[in-house]
Amino acid sequence: MSQNDVKVFLPCRAGSERVPHKNTRPFAEWQHGLLELKLTALEKATGISQIILDSNDEKVLEYGRSRKSNWSGTAELYVQERPNHLGLSSTTTDALIQYALDNLQEGHLLWTHVTSPFLGHEEYERIIQAFFQQKDQGYDSLMTVNRLQTFLWDEQQPMNYDRDQLKWPRTQDVKPVFEVNSGAFLVPVDIAKTRQDRIGHKPYLFELNHIEAFDVDWPDDFTMAELLWQSKSQQRSHG
Repeated sequence: MSQNDVKVFLPCRAGSERVPHKNTRPFAEWQHGLLELKLTALEKATGISQIILDSNDEKVLEYGRSRKSNWSGTAELYVQERPNHLGLSSTTTDALIQYALDNLQEGHLLWTHVTSPFLGHEEYERIIQAFFQQKDQGYDSLMTVNRLQTFLWDEQQPMNYDRDQLKWPRTQDVKPVFEVNSGAFLVPVDIAKTRQDRIGHKPYLFELNHIEAFDVDWPDDFTMAELLWQSKSQQRSHG
């Protein structure tokens, strides 16, 4: 199996309830929004053999097909229309994973989303490189996470430190907990099919910083991401 046989699955469901037209509404200088931004990043990324843009949104499919006609990336761009029954708000992630795997036979699955605008081509290349390096250490998959090293409680007591030992320990001494941010999952297809999952038995936790991990899930997220993107663009232009 070629190390570069990494297939990206990019799901874009129609009918976002929290952020209408989230995938394609204009974002900063990107006329076709987060979808255009993400495809531009994946077009530049190395180590990818195929990008599967999967959607039941006609605007997404239309833009994907037009982008394919002038595609310059080394990976093949494949635009796949999703059955409507798998594009409902009630569709479970488990059902979508099974559907995605039905169309894959070999290689590696890299699952990502347009709603992670600050994961660019360099970040994807680092993720791919880290996965293949960590395979030698016994990890069978990878997922991106946020490190939470602060005071975490359930409804009654601390979850990651002992107040009987020290009521307020230094945060750097608190046991870290990791939040799955859904920026990217990477797993060999055979393991994914066996487990019917985006991760294996022992995923490597690839930490993202708070900017890379930014996820657009609510209207305020979209606004904040756009302002942050414009700020970073101005810094680059003056750099």
